[in-house]
Amino acid sequence: MCGRFALTAPASTIAEVFQVDVLPDVLPRYNIAPTNEVACVVREGDDNVMKTFRWGLIPSWAKDRKMAYKTINARAETVASKPAFRSAFKRRRILILADGFYEWERSDPKNKVPHLIQLREGKPFGMAGLWERWTDPETGEDVYSCTVVTTGPNDLMNGIHDRMPVILPEESWSTWLDPEVQDPARLSELLVPYPAEDMQERPVSRKVGDVKNKGEDVQGPWEG
Repeated sequence: MCGRFALTAPASTIAEVFQVDVLPDVLPRYNIAPTNEVACVVREGDDNVMKTFRWGLIPSWAKDRKMAYKTINARAETVASKPAFRSAFKRRRILILADGFYEWERSDPKNKVPHLIQLREGKPFGMAGLWERWTDPETGEDVYSCTVVTTGPNDLMNGIHDRMPVILPEESWSTWLDPEVQDPARLSELLVPYPAEDMQERPVSRKVGDVKNKGEDVQGPWEG
């Protein structure tokens, strides 16, 4: 699962990597949690643009917002068939922007150690995501929400957790974002673990476990 991540790179770096105009109110963010607004790249016409979506996908048929807490992640193995995700998987795909994600090592259930996982070169990356529009039946408000697609672990993650977000290499972005590409088999081929040799990890402060802690110190050293 992916339940926390960060996006702290300068706006100029994100603009250069993803070739989009950066929304100024999304940076820097060291402890992004479910129900937060997250920065994403989506295809509009012939262009890629940055938008924000609420993390925790609410299907169009959901009765209320509570379902979002159960749909922060979509498993790559079942995303094409699960009712909550299959429509979005065909037509509404995004890149969810990050430059690190957190996962808690499970070797000692009483003393779980949070790890920060990043690309070795430190660049921001795009996680495979899906989005939906849901209309609140009581207020009429349109809520735009998203989910992070996860897959099995690579060798780096294997000793930390049994899931990791799908990080898409740059050469896959155009296919993933193209709403005209709807073949589940072709899309599923992209949902694989990122190469372990191109990633790095380190233990970080237990402060990251509290969503109220938003500062840079959540990436400080582990206190154990």
